[in-house]
Amino acid sequence: MCEMKKIYKFCIGALLGTITVSCVDQLDSDKNFKDRMTLEDVFTNEKYSEEWLAHAYSYLKGENMDVGTKDNILWCFADDIYFGDRDIYNTFKTGTYSEGDRQSWGASYKGIRQASIFIQNIDMNMEFTEAERADLKAQARFVRAYYYWLLLRKYGPVPLLPEEGLDYTASYDDLACQRNSYDECVEYIESEMRLAAKDLPLDRGANHTSRPTRGAALAARAKVLLYAASPINNPRPEDTERFTDLVDHDGRCLLAQEYNEYKWAKAAAAARDVMELPGSNYGHRYVLHTVKKRDEAAAGYPKTLPPYSDNDFENADWPNGYRDIDPFESYRQVFNGALSMFDNPELIFSRGQNQGDRNLADMVLHQLPTSANGWNTHGMTQKMCDAYYMYNGSEFNRQTFLDTCQVENRFVSEKEGKAGTYPYLKKGVWKEYAWREPRFYASVAFNGCVWPLLNNSTLKDPKPVEQQVFYYRGNGNGYTNSNFWLRTGIGIMKFVHPDDTSAAKGNKDYVKLKTEPAIRFAEILLIYAEALNELEDGSSYDIPSWDGSASYSVKRDINEMKKGIRPVRCRAGVPDYTLPEYQDRNVFRKKLKHERQIELMGEGHRYFDLRRWKDAPIEESMEIYGCDALMTEENRAAFHSPIVVNELPTAFSRKLYFWPISHEELKRNKLLTQNPGWTYND
Repeated sequence: MCEMKKIYKFCIGALLGTITVSCVDQLDSDKNFKDRMTLEDVFTNEKYSEEWLAHAYSYLKGENMDVGTKDNILWCFADDIYFGDRDIYNTFKTGTYSEGDRQSWGASYKGIRQASIFIQNIDMNMEFTEAERADLKAQARFVRAYYYWLLLRKYGPVPLLPEEGLDYTASYDDLACQRNSYDECVEYIESEMRLAAKDLPLDRGANHTSRPTRGAALAARAKVLLYAASPINNPRPEDTERFTDLVDHDGRCLLAQEYNEYKWAKAAAAARDVMELPGSNYGHRYVLHTVKKRDEAAAGYPKTLPPYSDNDFENADWPNGYRDIDPFESYRQVFNGALSMFDNPELIFSRGQNQGDRNLADMVLHQLPTSANGWNTHGMTQKMCDAYYMYNGSEFNRQTFLDTCQVENRFVSEKEGKAGTYPYLKKGVWKEYAWREPRFYASVAFNGCVWPLLNNSTLKDPKPVEQQVFYYRGNGNGYTNSNFWLRTGIGIMKFVHPDDTSAAKGNKDYVKLKTEPAIRFAEILLIYAEALNELEDGSSYDIPSWDGSASYSVKRDINEMKKGIRPVRCRAGVPDYTLPEYQDRNVFRKKLKHERQIELMGEGHRYFDLRRWKDAPIEESMEIYGCDALMTEENRAAFHSPIVVNELPTAFSRKLYFWPISHEELKRNKLLTQNPGWTYND
């Protein structure tokens, strides 16, 4: 870590966010304000202290969001979903953007410095109780560590700054500091999250749900340890890509060069820490959200389709089975605004509804069809659409559909539509979309699906509700000469509430507010299963819990792996994996990756998962397929024949593993090294 002197005087502007705080940023602007306050002035006043902490949180918006829509949150669009109305999608996807295009680096270090000053000084504020000071300091510790996590995930290893402030009179040369290694960053973040967890409460009231809890700190810690254990930083002997050219100023490799199985055990134990937190949900703090089965249908709320008869989950009520729940409604409510953050038992950390620009409501506007005044430009790739399982838990196979369904019977007939022969499918829908798993219908806006749009009845000029929307060229929601059409002919239903619609282009008044799912319990369960699977048979590790109050025996135990998989599959309404699939490590790894692809779709994970697994060179180099959106309804069979979508180019080069550091940062910090493949100067 670079050594820096402490600043003792700060201006009001620092409180309001005018101090730049990168390791090598100038602080001269601090001298330009007339009204100056000492640290004592700020941190002996309750209001000013709260404002200082709030400002530390404020940098979690913009490019530091976890989930959102285009422009700021481009990594939410990998090989699964896309947007078609901005050239920036193609430049980001193909890596043709410049080193200065991304702003997360500077924003994160501003937040880090703001939090560090708070941690150093909040103890002098006697207007808070001792317990309140401890909580506030823990919040600042959490948010500082979280900024480092966001940096690590995007840029790889970064400089870890000291808690002392910066000397704005020092030269750039004196402020220069090197990048720490990946493992050093992980060790620091993990330690800080454990410290934060000690003083953070298990729960917060309804008015403070966006502030971190103990579970948030421990869950973030589990995510960080999972990434540290993954191939990107934990190469097996047979791995050829080790990033030996990602080095610090002295030539030290910043990513681990040797495989260490213990990293997987630590990640599993960290996930277990979250799973074991006590609470009122079947004895635990967190549980997957479920809704009781619905016996009668209503507009926008279909009758529960009984899940597949598997002689397992069908025989028990939740949490041991799916006999009494509605998997479709259970899954979609997690994302569509039906639940407040306080009422969602699986939500662990979120910025709540304080998401700034390009938030989840904006995402929905870009998913809504043109007929609902939506932008009609966020779509899904054929790869993602095909990834969803069938009703019985088997994998979708297009050739099987074509071989078993006669040409003249491949679309739902009027009679079949009225009779409900194919649940969720109305007249004219391609039967390839029939008998898919519940998450498919909660997530995919397939050609001919029904958009509820229940708020249409409340508009000044009421419009029809429950609109069946087709994306054929020439029907109003399909191809147009503008940018607003689905390049793949497949849309996105996830995050859309039955009430959601728009009174006019860009109007969000009739879209329910959404809570950002930054970390939720389903992810923790999948982390647990993934980490356990990577342990060799016969390996066993005794690892203390986060606070040392217990000890876990961590090994590749199928019964423990099931604790991670079965709840996710059960809530989704699909059968558990077979015993052979659990027994074979390679098969299970493939299944686990597939499960994350489906369960976490659109939540900003896929982009980073492909990189930490080192799967991106294959997966993100595949051409993007979709329906032939240029076909009219008269050629509806041709519409559903997958083709390469030339409007969505894709490529992966090695430099796209990590984001580039801007030229400005590199100029100011002579010890900072660039990520492989990116340039040092203009």
